[in-house]
Amino acid sequence: MTGFDLTALLAERGGERYELHARHLNHQLPRMLHTIGFDKVYERAQGAYFWDTDGQDYLDMLAGFGVMGLGRHHPVVRKALHDVLDAELPDLTRFDCQPLPGLLAEKLLTYAPHLDRVFFGNSGTEAVETALKFARYATGRGRILYCTHAFHGLTTGSLSVNGEDGFRDGFAPLLPDTALEMGDLDALERELKRGDVAAFVVEPIQGKGVHPTPPGFLRAAQELLHRHKALLIADEVQTGLGRTGDFFAYQHEDGVEPDLVCVAKALSGGYVPVGATLGKDWIFKKVYSSMDRVLVHSASFGANAQAMAAGLAVLSVMEDEQIVAGARHTGELLRSRLAALVDKYELLHGVRGRGLMIGIEFGRPTSLGLRGRWTMLQAARKGLFAQMVVVPLLQRHRILTQVSGDHLEVIKLIPPLIIGEREVDRFVEAFTAVMDDAHGSGGLMWDFGRTLVKQALQTR
Repeated sequence: MTGFDLTALLAERGGERYELHARHLNHQLPRMLHTIGFDKVYERAQGAYFWDTDGQDYLDMLAGFGVMGLGRHHPVVRKALHDVLDAELPDLTRFDCQPLPGLLAEKLLTYAPHLDRVFFGNSGTEAVETALKFARYATGRGRILYCTHAFHGLTTGSLSVNGEDGFRDGFAPLLPDTALEMGDLDALERELKRGDVAAFVVEPIQGKGVHPTPPGFLRAAQELLHRHKALLIADEVQTGLGRTGDFFAYQHEDGVEPDLVCVAKALSGGYVPVGATLGKDWIFKKVYSSMDRVLVHSASFGANAQAMAAGLAVLSVMEDEQIVAGARHTGELLRSRLAALVDKYELLHGVRGRGLMIGIEFGRPTSLGLRGRWTMLQAARKGLFAQMVVVPLLQRHRILTQVSGDHLEVIKLIPPLIIGEREVDRFVEAFTAVMDDAHGSGGLMWDFGRTLVKQALQTR
């Protein structure tokens, strides 16, 4: 019998992974991974860990940019997907109403009881695109306000509200939207008085740099927006589903009830891409105002059975295993232990965040010797020191982390929400060892720093 054999294909060709990417996909990705020594070969994963071909374990403090909220291969989510495939459902007929989308929407809305309806797409950027379209149509206005340094996705509409020029350059013209400094209520009111603003889209905690909105800002912004008949959109693609110690990050502030909420990432269970836009009844009824407009906004793979089953399983696990409370407790423990190191290391300038979304910021040291090395790195490219920390965390301590954004001296920790004290101990011990090396008289870390400087100068 002949046929497709995935196991055999991977056994035969899996070793070509980096060459295949270099030849057929984004050729800069393997180049970058080779340069910084991240070109590992991981063979399997479970929970918060990977294992390489030598059987060594690696602690994942990145969670696939937040996708793996429950870690990898959670047995409940995995079983749900086996069950839905075995059921052989008549999925995506387009002209019926299957039960799973309704059940997942019903469950999601229990976490945001002021909202009424859900649109299911396939990603975070689609969830944002949906919110932008719905806000424009519902208000009859064309302009969206957003924050500098925001990240809302990379498709054209969401790119228009992306606060980083590095992502926007070369893709103009974009939509006519306007950036504000996060926390600047005067600027928000000034723009709203022009009368053409449909909505203000905001991350309750910005992923770039891990900056929470100032206390009281979201509530005050909501009041201004509603006074001027504009909408508040909360982008919870990364912060939602327990990441910050509440189900949604906007819930840290009393009285905040966004008109539209975007979620994705962790809702997938790490298996099936999914995005969701939650909104108020009147907004959806404006968009879908007649039978002629029944498909005015849709997604070919939206609300597919596999994604809906994964989402339902994720929410069930979150309740059964008290994931949100666990993220709050573990996040406080990790953040407090890291914050206790600030006075010990002059290169470490601060620790911030909520729950298991934590930013570790580095800055200019005071001692003469360290200041010279820091200046060397900054002259070549801002952000190199944070990269110098990320690399030994992986290479020496087998911990995967990420720099929080281009040209930022900040490491962002967004581990699976299932980590506990064992993982906190492992990370803090490794981070302390890296900081000890960075504050020493020399060593491999600064040798690598010189390599990064050369690479940065060559790419100018």
